[in-house]
Formats: sequence, C-alpha cells, structure tokens
Amino acid sequence: MRAARFHARGDVRVDDVPEPATTPGTVKVEVEWCGICGTDLHEYLEGPIFAPTQEAPHPLTGEGAPIVLGHEFAGVVAELGDGVTDLRVGDRVVVEPYIVCGRCDACQQGRYNVCATLGFVGLSGGGGGFSQHVVAERRWIHPLGELGTDVGALVEPLAVAYHAVRLSGAQPSHSAVVFGAGPIGLVTTASLKAVGVEEVIVVEPARARKEKAHGAGADHVLDPRETDVVEAVAELTKGRRADVSFECAGIDQVLATAIRSTRAGGTCVNVAIWGHEATVAMNDLVFNEVAVRGSLAYCDDHTDTIALIADGKVDPYQFITGRIGLDDIVEKGFRELIDNKEENVKILVSP
Repeated sequence: MRAARFHARGDVRVDDVPEPATTPGTVKVEVEWCGICGTDLHEYLEGPIFAPTQEAPHPLTGEGAPIVLGHEFAGVVAELGDGVTDLRVGDRVVVEPYIVCGRCDACQQGRYNVCATLGFVGLSGGGGGFSQHVVAERRWIHPLGELGTDVGALVEPLAVAYHAVRLSGAQPSHSAVVFGAGPIGLVTTASLKAVGVEEVIVVEPARARKEKAHGAGADHVLDPRETDVVEAVAELTKGRRADVSFECAGIDQVLATAIRSTRAGGTCVNVAIWGHEATVAMNDLVFNEVAVRGSLAYCDDHTDTIALIADGKVDPYQFITGRIGLDDIVEKGFRELIDNKEENVKILVSP
C-alpha cells in the first residue's frame, strides 16, 4: 500500500509499504481522510522532534524513521480481528491514535494521555493516517454513526480543544479568552461555544484568522497590536477579567498576557506545545491566585466530541480549507500550510 513517510527533516515521501495485518482484538481501518496537523509540519521543518530515529527507536513500537505520518484520521472498517464483535465491516469510524504502556502510574490513574512512554500512531510508529490502511486496538476505535469521515478527521483536533475546555472548568455563565486563532485556537473557541459559554473573546493579530475567529463563535476579537488586551478584557467583563483563559500560541508574552487577563482565582490553560522553555512572572500568579494548568491531547473525550458534532453544536466544515490526494501532500499540503498559514485551518488528505 502507499503511505507518506517522514524520513528526515524536509524529507517526506510517498512510499510503498506492506499492508498491516489484523491480530486478535484489533480493527483494520481503510483511511478515507486524514488532516495535516501542526505537529506534522514541525516534523517536516524541524524534525525529528517526536518522530523516533533508528538510533533512538520508540520504546513501545521499537520503530524509528522512516515512519508513516498522520494522526487525525477517519475511515471505514475493512476487517475485524478475532474477538471483535461489536463493529461491522463498512462502519464509519475515527481512531484515537494512542500508543500507551498501560502499566505506568499515569495509565493506572486513567490518565493514559500522559503515559510515561506515550506514543502516537502517525508519529511514533505503528502506521499512520497518511496511508491506505491502519490497524488499531478496538479500544481506540470510535464509531461515527451517520457522520461522514471527512468530519471524522476533525474529531481529533476538536477533542484536543474539548479536553482543554473540560479541564478549565468553564461553565455557561463564564467568560473565556482564547489567545491565538490558529487551528487549535479556533477549535477551542468552537468548543467553548458548544458547551454553552456565554462570552468568548479571541486575541489574534492576523486579519484572515480574525475573520475565522468570528465564524468559530467568538463574541469579540481583539487585535493585540491595536489595543491593550488586559484592559480590553477587563472592560468587556465589567472589570472582573476572564474566568478562564487559553494559551494556544506558545509565546512568552502571550502567556504573560493570558495570566494577567484571568480573574482572581481563575484558570489559565496552556494548550500549546512549546518549542522553548517558557518564562513566567510568578507574582502574576501568586497575587491573583491564578491556576495555570497544562492540557495534553485528549483522554476519554472522543465520544463526547462526536456527540457535539452530531448534535449540531459544532460545525466542523468551517475548518476544512482544502482537500488533496496523497501524491500532493508535500506541495499542496505541507507547503501550502507553511507558506499560507493565515489563510488555512485544516487541509484533508485522501490516501
């Protein structure tokens, strides 16, 4: 079968690879759509970052580059392994792309998303969504019901946002401020509105992304180049500042502003993956008893995320800005997102 594999920095190729076989308790999925994630772009531009190498293979898969990319994918059940009786061939499904040990303290707590040796299908070996077929354990297969597989490919990034919103403790009566209207900031905004948060403020300087923030449900959009964000948030919230805030950019100044925009006793959730050590003004936390919480990926969030889409509380189609075939993944996928990132949110690939 054909698959897009990461070989080295700047080197992603479409190769012929063996089709994976089912084993007891697993499901073979014929991939129909897979989204290109910012993590994939970072691997292409700066990797290997999360991708294992031959010198340092992943501890659970034993694999190193070249590895198949793609972790935001959905498709139809192609084959059932022995013992899987609650699915049928042809069912539309999305795969929660985890590789976990099941033995560490985090896994024993049920926090498998922070497994001590965490891996992702599409980043750590074990196949990936930029291929024709993927085999995964039944526990990671989530039925989509009547939803299409193009929407299914958006479940993974939406689950990232839903998980962050859930950890924040946001309530319908709350105000929230989201810093950054890139893909994760936009789906975080949509998730906040989907769970009923009354007032959502987005902070974003780029014109195209500001427009997309309104479409995602933002009640107010602030340009940090034109306004003092902390003062503006305070004014919009009648002096309280936001109950919850979300840092989706991975920038020191943005984190500092997010903390100062959070009301006393509120929560600032860091959703971004940082490329450097963050600098935090601790007194901004201490003097207002603001809690800063990290949020990584998702954990038991796919079912609820699918329900939000099925119930019409989130419109995932607004985030799809392109659809391409596997042969065009580098030029019309990776390069398009890198060179025109403000115009794009999610490009889907059909393997």
